[in-house]
Amino acid sequence: MVRSRRRRRPLFGPLGGPPTDAAGPPASPISPGGPSRRTLLSGAAALGLLGITGAAGCARIDPEGGDPLDRLRAQGVVRLGIASEIPYSYIDDDGSLTGQSPAIAREIFGRLGIERFQPVLTEFGSLIPGLRARQFDVVAAGMWISPERCDQVIFSDPDYVAKDAFIVAAGNPLGITDYASLAESGATSATGPGWFQRDYAIGNGVDPNSIGTYPDQLAGLNAVRHGRIDAFFGTAPTMTAAVREGSGVEVTEPFVPVVDGEEQIGAGGFAFRPDETALRDAFNTELHDLKDTGRLLELVEPYGFTEEDLTDLTAEELCSP
Repeated sequence: MVRSRRRRRPLFGPLGGPPTDAAGPPASPISPGGPSRRTLLSGAAALGLLGITGAAGCARIDPEGGDPLDRLRAQGVVRLGIASEIPYSYIDDDGSLTGQSPAIAREIFGRLGIERFQPVLTEFGSLIPGLRARQFDVVAAGMWISPERCDQVIFSDPDYVAKDAFIVAAGNPLGITDYASLAESGATSATGPGWFQRDYAIGNGVDPNSIGTYPDQLAGLNAVRHGRIDAFFGTAPTMTAAVREGSGVEVTEPFVPVVDGEEQIGAGGFAFRPDETALRDAFNTELHDLKDTGRLLELVEPYGFTEEDLTDLTAEELCSP
């Protein structure tokens, strides 16, 4: 379990900097052994669109007020805002909501007396606006906690920390191991929309104009595979989940980003509306019990997380500027 108190300090915008144009159109992804991008998009049609339509209708109605947990118990369902990113939250091949964050949410909300879940799929950059507009009740997408985001929403304590990694061509011909080596190599690269890793790369001297944006790691993988870019980067769990043996690409060794001599610790949790502290606090109580009993590790291991990825950092620490 990570017990470091060193915080990641985002360098640019509150959502990790504005997305840039992708470096050419993404190719049709091939992801042997895992959900394809077609699966993620069809899952959005099967589950997310119904949720978005219903949620948008709710957003036009004044909130009922009162205790948010009592309201959710009365409704019998909690709406989870997700952005299709393996392994954090996504729609599997059979059309089911899955991932590290939904697994934790199911356990905790089940303990709180809510057994039904409605996934609302949206782009990552729309998660906080959607939450604030009451399109869903909680963001369950492994969202990193930062002071800028804490100005807009409140967070549970983090349930994981993650290092970064690159998807590169097999053999890593440019020798890319971290953001400094990415800058030195002059490689073309890309990351996901609204991901903080773009800030880290720029903070290490990478030309912002050389960094494209792809919608997800499967599109990024195929951009590397077909030579459109030299490297695609993000959190190590995200990169590792996309790559399969024989795909013509590989994942570099995970590393802790360093900017201006300071380690950037990325820790993620669940986001709630600022006026729903009681719901967040009840969630935190159950989350701490999961950590203390070892149940949290049991829940996240199937998605590639280990004890090394757990943390006792708090949202208060990560929200402090």
